[in-house]
Amino acid sequence: MAHERRLTTDRDFKDAMQREAPIRVFQDDHIVDSGGIIIRFNEQHIIIQSGVSDLAYHERAKCEFFAMKKR
Repeated sequence: MAHERRLTTDRDFKDAMQREAPIRVFQDDHIVDSGGIIIRFNEQHIIIQSGVSDLAYHERAKCEFFAMKKR
């Protein structure tokens, strides 16, 4: 079972970004992204990179973000 920690504040996102924690993103109770790391964030968006050229922009207000424990 994955251990997850909900990310809500700028401090949470900064900590997850520094630790390069894998991120799981939910929107409308569905997983829309999983396993990438946060490379940048602001008040409106969280940008997650899953591969070399695979970037995903998620709206902060519409999604829920969770940091997963590294295996």
